Amino acid sequence: MSTAKHKILIVDDEPDILELIEYNLKKEGYHVFTASNGQEAVTSAKKNLPDLIILDIMMPKMDGIEACRIMRTMPEFKNTFMVFLTARSEEYSEIAGFNVGADDYIAKPIKPRALVSRINAILRRNVQSEEVIDNKLEISDLTIDREAFLVYRDGERIVLAKKEFELLYLLASKPGKVYTRDVILRSIWEDSVVVTNRTIDVHIRKIREKLGETYISTVKGVGYKFEIH
Repeated sequence: MSTAKHKILIVDDEPDILELIEYNLKKEGYHVFTASNGQEAVTSAKKNLPDLIILDIMMPKMDGIEACRIMRTMPEFKNTFMVFLTARSEEYSEIAGFNVGADDYIAKPIKPRALVSRINAILRRNVQSEEVIDNKLEISDLTIDREAFLVYRDGERIVLAKKEFELLYLLASKPGKVYTRDVILRSIWEDSVVVTNRTIDVHIRKIREKLGETYISTVKGVGYKFEIH
């Protein structure tokens, strides 16, 4: 897919960083918008409907965490990629970012070419590496048949329990996206009062036993994500 079709919003209160990232992303063919704080980010995002938003955390008027949280409540940004690019490297800041709906968390400083590569990879996640045909998700060497609740790896059938299947399908539907435990609980078990985080861990362990360790990664303190091979 041509990058010219993708719109990116960069949000940072440091003009030099905005200019540097904007220059490199435009050179790559992206259509770029900028904002200098969280309030401007929300306004610009509603106006321009970007495909991806790059957010700093520490900004005046409204920080990046709050801006991300607000935008994630809006239906128009349900499928928008949101990435934090920040000097805040503490684990609790990273967890806070994922908990409000971030798709990725990148620590500063990062070289422009490396950042562009990360952005390219994020925007390719749902275009290049997965395909849904007749309720079948084909990704990497897996075929996941949603109607039949069947999984095949290189043509070999893998038997999963119903909840294991639903959990795998959720994660594989957006490779690389981190799903928090709260999102997984709401999506798979809905309002069941007997389900705990331990339940998720047990199901993940069973999936790994059947498929191997490499498909699902643990994001410490946050949740899980599906990895592309």
